[in-house]
Amino acid sequence: MTKVLGIKFRQTGKIYYFDPGELEIASQKYAIVETARGLEYGEIAGPVKEVSENEIVAPLKPVIRLATKDDDRIFEENRVKEKDAFNVCLEKIEKHGLEMKLVDVEYTFDRNKILFYFTADGRVDFRELVKDLAYVYHTRIELRQIGVRDETKAMGGYGICGRPFCCHTWQTDFVPVSIRMAKDQNLSLNPTKISGSCGRLMCCIKYEEEAYRELNKKLPKPGDTATTEDGYHCVVDSVNILKQKIRVIVHMDNDEKEAREYGPDDLKFQRRGKKGNQDQADRMSEEEMKALKALEQE
Repeated sequence: MTKVLGIKFRQTGKIYYFDPGELEIASQKYAIVETARGLEYGEIAGPVKEVSENEIVAPLKPVIRLATKDDDRIFEENRVKEKDAFNVCLEKIEKHGLEMKLVDVEYTFDRNKILFYFTADGRVDFRELVKDLAYVYHTRIELRQIGVRDETKAMGGYGICGRPFCCHTWQTDFVPVSIRMAKDQNLSLNPTKISGSCGRLMCCIKYEEEAYRELNKKLPKPGDTATTEDGYHCVVDSVNILKQKIRVIVHMDNDEKEAREYGPDDLKFQRRGKKGNQDQADRMSEEEMKALKALEQE
């Protein structure tokens, strides 16, 4: 086990481990560390802890120092400079007529590089833009194309739950989210109801997927046929996953039909084949399914 200190950086939101050495971290909020981009100002993500060697990306770099008032001042000055650089870049983008959307600008702590983050539908020839920006700022310029999820992560906002976006507040990595997960949870397959502000499936669909998958193991699908304990044949109408209840239509002896509710252990099921009755997703058109597939987070 190795003692490490987690440091979170503003742009990525990810936590990286560094060697705290003998530093007293207790009341400090920020630290200066060395990364591949040079010196960086990062937020201390928690107290010093011990982790296994497998969780560390070697070599483990040391924390240079705890942030001083001068470091705080430089960081705040960089934030002001970033706003100015953002406006200048917007003017240059318009000047060159480039099909790109500027999302964010980041100065490295030592001001050796300025990073411009943008989104675009395809590849963008920004060579002339880089030349213009380098001429204005006389430092290294990097333009980095990001995806729509990264844009939402950087900008922040509120979800339909009323809380700040998970990706902007605590989620460090995007997890794969698929239409199958939404189906497992009996969610509406209406894109407007299951997609986030980024235009992709909501990350929170992933959170309970394991529990729903386990709960679904004993449950049939609507359209499956079954036999009740007293020998009546029935067809599954709907299922309540959380309550583990199955609503069926029972075919009575007098040719009448009756709706009943059973637990999964009270019925004997006959699974329908692929050519049997179709569920909500199967009834969708090819165009609708393509639209849904485009929402998936990979």
